[in-house]
Amino acid sequence: MPITIPDSLPAQKTLEDENIFVMTEYRAVHQDIRPLNVLILNLMPTKITTETQILRKLSNTPLQVQIELLQTATYTGSHTDRSHLQQFYYTFDEVRDRKYDGMIITGAPLDYVKFEDVAYWKELCEIMEWTKTHVHCTFHLCWGAFAGLFYHHGIPKYDLPTKLFGVFRHKVYKPQSPLFRGFDDNFLAPQSRATDVHLEDLLACPDLEVLATTMDGSPTIAKTKDNRQFYVLCHTEYDWDTLKQEYDRDMAKGLTSVQLPINYFPDDDPTKTPPVTWRSSGQLLYCNWLNYYVYQSTPYDRMQIQ
Repeated sequence: MPITIPDSLPAQKTLEDENIFVMTEYRAVHQDIRPLNVLILNLMPTKITTETQILRKLSNTPLQVQIELLQTATYTGSHTDRSHLQQFYYTFDEVRDRKYDGMIITGAPLDYVKFEDVAYWKELCEIMEWTKTHVHCTFHLCWGAFAGLFYHHGIPKYDLPTKLFGVFRHKVYKPQSPLFRGFDDNFLAPQSRATDVHLEDLLACPDLEVLATTMDGSPTIAKTKDNRQFYVLCHTEYDWDTLKQEYDRDMAKGLTSVQLPINYFPDDDPTKTPPVTWRSSGQLLYCNWLNYYVYQSTPYDRMQIQ
């Protein structure tokens, strides 16, 4: 939340130059406050794990957030108990007439699948088109970000020669962005993907701005210039053992190409417990998105979103 200061206080400019969020008394007393309504389209097969990870990030904020969960109707996975889905999840037909302050579209284990071959691609395209008029700000995560970049901007994804797997240092490309208030110049975040987008493709798109990259210059976070769509390729919401579980799963399958997660296990020893080095940056990422790009700019009357 911002600090509220008297109107025209000289410190205002200094604080704002330091990327500190301040609010004048006038704005503070004229604010209308209500709970934020955020929709999560959960495309992961392990839905309970993913919803818990995201809710953990959204809950550690003074804002009151009301969550609704969405699943695809054209494809239902077998990893989550059907009763859980029936009790807690909506389908698109049930929410298409509603409007939301924010939305998160998760990733999915579809690295090597062409978008057009995804079982629910047509439905996902309909949902992404709907977000333009029914969601104030949408946060696309991992494969969801690749899908959003392709659908909204025609930016293709490319197979990587080697899977990007581990905990990597990232460079803040736009340090004055409110998304990075409280961030260090570099931050650590997990990656687990076998595809990428080209930085030059994003820079050439007039509607996009790149906010963060890996130290090697691969895009990690981007958004539209109107702040309505965010694309995040790293996984700051991951638990301490998420990469470990993926590594153990692949090892149990006997896959000969399994690689050790980079910069994850102490001394590269899979028997040692990996430390969490990305929790604080992950918390800031979600809180800053929720505060500055949803709460601070969404209409008080949600039906005015367009």
